[in-house]
Amino acid sequence: MKLSLSVPVEEEFDAEAARLIDARLASRLSEKDAELFDGAADAADRMGWVDLPQQAAELLDEIESLRARLQEQGLRTISLAGMGGSSLAPEVMAQTADVRLEIVDSTDPNQVAEAIGTDLEHTVLIIASKSGTTVETDSIRRSFAAAFEEIDIDPASRMIAITDPGTELETLAADQGFLATFLADPTVGGRFSALSAFGLVPAGLAGADVRGIVAEAAEAAADLSIDNLDNPALRFGAWLSIAHARTTEKLVLAETSPQLDGLGAWVEQLVAESLGKDGQGILPVVVDSPAEIGFSDARADALLCLLGPSAEDAELGAPSGFEATITGELGELFLFWEFATAIAGYGIGVNPFDQPDVEAAKAQARHLLDGPDSGTSEQARFREGNIDVLEVVDEATDLVGALQELFSQVDEYGYVGIQAYLDRIADAEAEGLRPLVSTHAGVQTTFGFGPRYLHSTGQYHKGGHPNGVFLQITGEARTDLSVPGRDFGFAQLQRAQAAGDAAVLIEKGRPVLRLHLLDRACGLEQLREAVGSISPHHHYGHD
Repeated sequence: MKLSLSVPVEEEFDAEAARLIDARLASRLSEKDAELFDGAADAADRMGWVDLPQQAAELLDEIESLRARLQEQGLRTISLAGMGGSSLAPEVMAQTADVRLEIVDSTDPNQVAEAIGTDLEHTVLIIASKSGTTVETDSIRRSFAAAFEEIDIDPASRMIAITDPGTELETLAADQGFLATFLADPTVGGRFSALSAFGLVPAGLAGADVRGIVAEAAEAAADLSIDNLDNPALRFGAWLSIAHARTTEKLVLAETSPQLDGLGAWVEQLVAESLGKDGQGILPVVVDSPAEIGFSDARADALLCLLGPSAEDAELGAPSGFEATITGELGELFLFWEFATAIAGYGIGVNPFDQPDVEAAKAQARHLLDGPDSGTSEQARFREGNIDVLEVVDEATDLVGALQELFSQVDEYGYVGIQAYLDRIADAEAEGLRPLVSTHAGVQTTFGFGPRYLHSTGQYHKGGHPNGVFLQITGEARTDLSVPGRDFGFAQLQRAQAAGDAAVLIEKGRPVLRLHLLDRACGLEQLREAVGSISPHHHYGHD
């Protein structure tokens, strides 16, 4: 792989790189030395990722054998119920290989219903969960099982489990006689699991060349373990560390090669969840192309990272002076980013293997689901057109005023996080809000579909730099879908997850504007018009 870096102050970079080399950081990571992170239990129990490429031979054989069996049975549609680290890596592998892998990582009832209704007679469902109890994957499994039964197919004959040893999912798979069960290495954390069963099994069964991906990673492993500047992960980790020390903590990621389609979303999850804690961290901002990096008027708080060769036509150049281009094969890039992120965690001073703020939103969502209204009967502050405004940050009485109040709360070096609890496929146009809000709020802006982002940037939102404000969007369900064996449906679960995360953010002092679209398409258009009516770049309030 190739890495080029632009650093504004070379002596700072040289000093940080020397510090990391003196600590033997890269080689000690490859030796699984948890003392690098003060012996933290999460570090000691989460170092198995470093040698996954060397351990994969038997797993690859099992994947190829199972894929042949599925093809013999005419099972051609591979659906994956998994969240965050259990879905993003196989999604990248499948997109890169241009093979079809249906990712079901939503609680939007329409999106789940569409997934179930797509070629069910020829479908295999993979349920991927490290804990074995993830509410989204369990709910999706229950709904697929009911649908299989309706067409006289034994659900267990169409289900594959990927989980850690000893989980409820392993027990369920054994009791029901699932088609196959893959037990992953429990010492590999979810976001570092790209080269484990969680990444390789779904992608391989869908037809991606996972053997080639593992070989690419294995070939890169030696270079990523050396303690000198020939190690690209060490150089990049030092780059992130000194940028963070200079309060340049937004990592703008632009894919420049169709061969790396979707890599930005995987990197976003890895970096945000690993580094965003203790009031520190690096916030990834995934943009559609280098032409959309928005640096002409942005504050000098961002690093620019191109995933792939430099784009010839884009006028690049981060005002902070931090700019990088990374090229390579997918397997080596997976391992590179894992090493670089762990190295940056050491440099910044955080444990990259824990996620202390993730559970709070889950707990709040469970509390709302157990309540009498399951989070679905909230009283709106006011209604305007196709939008109910559920929560404002001050005293606004109209939509434009509410948006202006939200934007006015953003520090000059802060960010806006857009959280869209919508159908990631049918409502994909919502993603167009990100560049629009960035322009009119005048700061870097992220976008995530919920609850997908809860397993990704959600940790940073609550544990990272406390300079974010949040625009949360929910929508009236086009249809509802019950969760068999539960006293709630997907619409209730989705609304409870949104309300739960908002409650935790507000409790932590993060400003949140919550909007509910009564008609999704019309509401999104109304919201775009409202954002567009605000004068650009003059709404950050605090230095």
